[in-house]
Amino acid sequence: MCNNLLQFAHVYAWGREHGRKTMSMRFSYKYKFFKISHSGLVSFPMYLFAKYTAALRILPTASFKYEDCDFEALERKMMRHHNIVVSGWFARWYDLFLKYRSEICDLFKIDERYTSVVKAKMERAETGCIDIIRLGVHMRRGDYAVWKNGIYCYDNNTYISYISRFAALVPGKQLHVYLSTNDPDVSADYFQIALPEVKVHLLAGSPPEDLFMLSECDYIMGPPSTFSLVAALYRDIPLCRMDTTDADNLTMSDFKLFDYWFRRIV
Repeated sequence: MCNNLLQFAHVYAWGREHGRKTMSMRFSYKYKFFKISHSGLVSFPMYLFAKYTAALRILPTASFKYEDCDFEALERKMMRHHNIVVSGWFARWYDLFLKYRSEICDLFKIDERYTSVVKAKMERAETGCIDIIRLGVHMRRGDYAVWKNGIYCYDNNTYISYISRFAALVPGKQLHVYLSTNDPDVSADYFQIALPEVKVHLLAGSPPEDLFMLSECDYIMGPPSTFSLVAALYRDIPLCRMDTTDADNLTMSDFKLFDYWFRRIV
């Protein structure tokens, strides 16, 4: 979901800079959780039209599939054709993305039917609490067991170490930890017993709900993932990317803003 969000946002930013309208393929039918999914150009009929006219080579295609693709030639092709399908993970215009960042955040504003549920749960979890800090922890498992040979599929103890270390960095604050995970076996009680000095919450939301939950936190940590990166995008939340299992040297300087991690996607 978030890979597709970032991929389209780059193309959207290029289109804005060059006076072109853009439509999203995936957000017209697969990830209909955002404001963009309800806009005029984004619809299932338009998706089918673009998909099959490109497949039949009626519409030209600019494919940024490979990191070593001829970027300049593909961009020239985009300039030549008013109607064109742009695909591929390496279609990236970092500066333009940041230039139109506020518009991108608005396009991908999460629907209220998801955000209202999360807000209510978080308010109940924090009833009577004052002077708190919210730490969102993205525990990516599932597909991470095989991605890059599982080097970022961390065990519970790794997350416990990171959370404990972060708690030591914010003394005097009541730390509320919000877990986001695709692992159904994760238990809030297990983490709460291991971390008695903090309050642990597992809202077990849907993907858009968990994305919004992380975006409502004050800090986010997790292994390399565009999910936590996009969560940090909305309000420029400091993000710590857990590149190793070693939490001993964690400091506040490890929490960096979106534009830093944005250019360093693994």
